[in-house]
Amino acid sequence: MDGNGRWAAARRLPRVAGHRAGAKAVKRVIQAAIQNKVRWLTLYAFSSENWGRPADEVTDLTGLLRHYLRNEISELHREGVRVRVIGEHERFGPEVRAELEAAERLTAGNTRLTMVVALSYGARGEILQAALKVAEAVKAGTLDPAKLDEAGFARFLSTTGIPDPDLVIRTSGECRLSNFLLWQSAYAELVFLDVLWPDFDASHFAAALTAFNQRERRFGARPG
Repeated sequence: MDGNGRWAAARRLPRVAGHRAGAKAVKRVIQAAIQNKVRWLTLYAFSSENWGRPADEVTDLTGLLRHYLRNEISELHREGVRVRVIGEHERFGPEVRAELEAAERLTAGNTRLTMVVALSYGARGEILQAALKVAEAVKAGTLDPAKLDEAGFARFLSTTGIPDPDLVIRTSGECRLSNFLLWQSAYAELVFLDVLWPDFDASHFAAALTAFNQRERRFGARPG
C-alpha cells in the first residue's frame, strides 16, 4: 500500500492526512475482496524499514493503527473477517500488542475473509529468523536437516498456515517487492499500478483481478 505521502504532498497536506486517507482505502479493498469472494488478503501496513522514518511520522502511524483497532475491528467481526498479524508487532509496545492480540482472538472463528496485516514486517528478517529456528531445532535434536524440504522450512516462517499469494498488487507506480513476502511470492503474479494507495478503490482491485485471470500460470513447467 504505497503512495500515502505523495498523495498528501500533491494536496499540500501533512503526511498523516495521506495515512488517514490510506486507512479509508483499506476499508474499500476489504469490501472489494469480499465482493469478489477473495478468501485471503494480506496488507503490507508497516515495514521493518519504516522505523527509520521521522519519529513524528512513526507516532502518527502508531496512533492511526491504535485508532483503527479500537474503531474498526467490531465492524470487521460483523462482516465475518478474521484478522491475523505477522511481523515484529511487539515493537509497537505492550498496549498496541495487546489490542492486536485481542483483535485476533475476537475474529478467530470468522471464515468469510482472512485479513493478514504485516506490521514491522520484513521478508529478509523473516527468512533469517526461520533459519535460526531451524538451527535451534537441529541443535535440540528435534529436526533432521537431511529431511528438511521447502514445505518443512516454510513452517518456520511467520506465514505458516497461510497460503502463498497468487497475486501481489503494488500501488503508486513503484515496480518492486520492497522486502515483502519474498519466499512466499516465488510464483505469485505481480501487478503494478500507477494509482496512489489513498485513491485505490474497487475498480482498481477488479482491474488487477482481471489482469491476473488473463495470465497463464505455469509454475516453471511447460504449457500443455
